[in-house]
Amino acid sequence: MAVLKEGSKAPVFKGIDQDGKPVSLSDFKGKKVILYFYPHDDTPTCTIQACNLRDNYPALIKKGFKVIGISTDTVKSHKKFEDKFDLPFPLIADEDKKIVGQYNVWGEKQFMGRTFNGTFRTTFLIDETGKIKKILDKPDSANHTAEILAAWK
Repeated sequence: MAVLKEGSKAPVFKGIDQDGKPVSLSDFKGKKVILYFYPHDDTPTCTIQACNLRDNYPALIKKGFKVIGISTDTVKSHKKFEDKFDLPFPLIADEDKKIVGQYNVWGEKQFMGRTFNGTFRTTFLIDETGKIKKILDKPDSANHTAEILAAWK
């Protein structure tokens, strides 16, 4: 898999969201997309990030953005996460790790002296033509919306 860069065409994916509905990047053609990958539902940093996007969702929608979250958790886990925090955007379950593979956000990580494979917290800003406008590696979860808006200029 080629390394994705700003200006590259965003890989088209298909997945199932927390409501069991199919979601594809092609559903958002002609829209600005915030595609954010996160490690796990209902963990401290992932919750801060999701709630930051939720709290600023009206402003993002007003600016024409669509928000999609992706992790390797299950549909059931996503549904609990959505319900617990009243998240207004689709969360795609990538249990087979196909999408994280397409976007090169799966690999070896270290946490508290332990090495394991997991999802790298990464956000892709995709323009109306389907090209990657900006890649935010290691986004600031508590200030994610401000970071996105600043990066889109």
